[in-house]
Amino acid sequence: MRLTVLGCSGSVNGPGAPCSGYLVQADGHQPVLIDCGHGVFGELQQHADPNRVAVLLSHLHADHCMDLPAMLVWRRWAPTPATERSLLYGPAGTAVRVGAGASEYPGEVDDLSDTYDVREWVDREPVEIHGLHIEPFKVNHPPSTFGLRITGPDGEVLVYSGDTGICDEVVDLARDSDLFLCEASWTHEPGVRPEGLHLSGVEAGQVAHRAKVRSLALTHVVPWADSAAILDEASGEYAGPLQLVHQGQVIEVRKPVC
Repeated sequence: MRLTVLGCSGSVNGPGAPCSGYLVQADGHQPVLIDCGHGVFGELQQHADPNRVAVLLSHLHADHCMDLPAMLVWRRWAPTPATERSLLYGPAGTAVRVGAGASEYPGEVDDLSDTYDVREWVDREPVEIHGLHIEPFKVNHPPSTFGLRITGPDGEVLVYSGDTGICDEVVDLARDSDLFLCEASWTHEPGVRPEGLHLSGVEAGQVAHRAKVRSLALTHVVPWADSAAILDEASGEYAGPLQLVHQGQVIEVRKPVC
């Protein structure tokens, strides 16, 4: 299973730094796009055919979903338009949220049903998409937000925290995963972070330690935060392999060799 980081900037995009977007692909299968924040669709075009990508949304904040209207234009009007609908999974209200962003008329909602088969997550109810087994876990973040536990064809496990404050659910989500792609939006310094909205570097490390993950990859750092300090915080709580992801990075997710 392969993870390609299309964007990883937290909350807002920065210069040359798209918001959240991750392409996941099992060998021999079409890819899956996890989140589609500002700037992600342009990056997607370098790696996959937008007409053949399933889309999974962790939640409906703009930095995780509001490049989807651009993909809608592509799928409808590009020289080779989509000939069949793609799966689009997200929290309740996904069709209305994305449709409102895509509509050219204030107060109206674009009907996505010509382009997407929109389905809603149910907590802990797994789905099978493009060779991947995906289990959504409801986590601690407004509005309704789901972390995703993704199992590949060989049993390898990639976990994406989505956006979350500290909670037992994110520990359950990440348990014994091979790669934990975890948000760490800012440092743990008092006064820097709103309580319970996102994880600090300290908290991301604590979750990884409690969940006994095999590798921790930090993401969703806000552009004004000190990424080196966040990484240092996490390393003080988690002793395993640790990195800060960057745009364009490709990570192979594999089970450890015994």
